[in-house]
Amino acid sequence: MKRCTDILTGGTWDPAHATDRFRGDYEARHRRRMVLDLASGDRVMLDLPQARLLRQGDGLRCDDGSIILVEAEPETLLEVTAHGPLHLLRLAWHLGNRHLPAMIAPDRILIRQDHVIAAMVSGLGGHVREIRAPFDPESGAYDGQGHDHGHGHSHDHEHDHADHGHHGHHGGGHHH
Repeated sequence: MKRCTDILTGGTWDPAHATDRFRGDYEARHRRRMVLDLASGDRVMLDLPQARLLRQGDGLRCDDGSIILVEAEPETLLEVTAHGPLHLLRLAWHLGNRHLPAMIAPDRILIRQDHVIAAMVSGLGGHVREIRAPFDPESGAYDGQGHDHGHGHSHDHEHDHADHGHHGHHGGGHHH
């Protein structure tokens, strides 16, 4: 069974070069290591260093050089709408406080089905409607895709050593 160990971010490669497709809902696309059933009937082993969300349009590069296109399968979601932009922003703040995966658009927020959250949104004057759509939520600040947070710290740490000549001495405050 071939292994896929690398992800080509959607938009950085041509999906016309894909040799097969993997289609899954949010749960099926948030993985580190598992056997994936492809559209052709073939199966491959996804083997990533850490769990991450495979996004619509991503490509999974396999050890034989082939690339598998990732497709987000439509699923039942809640569409949250509001009376205006400021109201939607307030609802987004409340949803964000609960660390829910969310797809954010100018006029709506899509979240996974959750009757408790639906009741909260309604209680805050928002509107909730059940829809079917692919779910490709925002990536989080610490999900490992940006590396900005960790890189900033290691970069600053290297400067401390270079600028102050502290070879072999690690000062406090840079614990990771």
